[in-house]
Amino acid sequence: MRLDKLLAEAGFGTRSRVKRLIRKGHVQVNGEVVKDPAYQVEPERDEVLVDGEPVFYEKEYYLILNKPAGYVTSTKDRELTVMELVSDVPRFEKLFPVGRLDKDAEGLLLMTTDGALAHRLTHPKWKVPKTYEVVVEGKLTEEAVEPLRKGIELKDFKAQPAEVEILDSGEEESKARITIKEGKYHQVKRMFASIGHPVKSLKRVKFGSLELGGLPTGEYRHLTDEEVERLREEVKLSPKRS
Repeated sequence: MRLDKLLAEAGFGTRSRVKRLIRKGHVQVNGEVVKDPAYQVEPERDEVLVDGEPVFYEKEYYLILNKPAGYVTSTKDRELTVMELVSDVPRFEKLFPVGRLDKDAEGLLLMTTDGALAHRLTHPKWKVPKTYEVVVEGKLTEEAVEPLRKGIELKDFKAQPAEVEILDSGEEESKARITIKEGKYHQVKRMFASIGHPVKSLKRVKFGSLELGGLPTGEYRHLTDEEVERLREEVKLSPKRS
C-alpha cells in the first residue's frame, strides 16, 4: 500500500494533506524518515509514525468503551452521545454502537465499523449473552429472584430464564449480577421492577466473550485480534483477519 493512502485511510486527512506531511519529514517508517508519498508499506508489519505517534490502520475498527452515565447510545442526538468519547479515533464518524445502553446506564459498549458482526451480535437468533451488575432497592433474597431464573412474564413478552447471582444483600439496597440473552427495551430494569426491586444503577460488564475488566469509565480501547475472532466464532462468522 502507498504510504499516502495508508495515512489518508487512517484518518490523517486528504491525500494532498498527507503528502505534505510526508514531504516535510513528519513521517517515519521502521525508524527511518520517508519523504516519498508513493513509498510502499505493509500496514500489518511496518511501524509507521507521524510526529512520533504510531499509526493504527484497520480496515474495520473494534472498540470497547466504558460508557459513563449521561451519554446517549446513538451516533446523533440533541444530547451528548457516546461518539463524543471516541472522537479521537481515526474515521470515528464511521463507528456505531452495537446494541444500546440506557442514558443512565454504564459499562461495556462495543463500537465498530463491522456491520455484519454487529448485526449478528444483536440478532435474537444468536442469543449472545449480556451480563450486568445492578444495584436495586430493598433486600434481595434467593426466593425473590427465582422468577427471574425461571423466566418471568412481563407486559409485552416473557423474558427467558436468566442467570442471577446475589452479590450483596442489605436492608436498603442490594447488588446482583444478571445474565440475559435478549435485549428488549429496559429489559433488566423491568425484570427487577416486576419482582418489587427497582433498579437504582446498572452497569454492563460482559457482552458475549468480551469483558469490561479494569477499563476506566469514559475510556476506550481497541479489541485484540483474538477478541475479534472469538466474537466472530460466537456468531458463526468466518475469520476476519489473517
